[in-house]
Amino acid sequence: MIKYALICDREHGFEGWFGSSADYDDQAERGSVECPVCGSAAVSKQIMAPAVAGTKAKGDPDVAPQMRSMMMEAMGKVRAYVEENFDYVGDAFAREARDIHEGKSEERGIYGEATPTEVKKLVEDGVPVASLPPKPEDVN
Repeated sequence: MIKYALICDREHGFEGWFGSSADYDDQAERGSVECPVCGSAAVSKQIMAPAVAGTKAKGDPDVAPQMRSMMMEAMGKVRAYVEENFDYVGDAFAREARDIHEGKSEERGIYGEATPTEVKKLVEDGVPVASLPPKPEDVN
């Protein structure tokens, strides 16, 4: 696993974890790396200082796969919790989130789909939203 400090074109800073540098490059090229604050896919890496292990810290070669597995499991649990406890509103997410924020609809947890433009407008208007982790990869 590799962790990058990322920033979107609206200067929202966040971190992203990737299996490799090539994974980041591939996802960024496809527009799959989005800002969790505004949904912008115009994301770039920030300058980072590398983590350098000293002579005392011999790296276990199995740590990276274990870390990836742990992160994927945690993200899967977050997604499962949301899917089990929140209302799915489909492509009406942006409208419903705004209605809840403005008191026009019942206060509750919701999830669904929204375009990056819709997410950006919600964030600009102060509506609290967050991206849902992706569905776990099918290992079959």
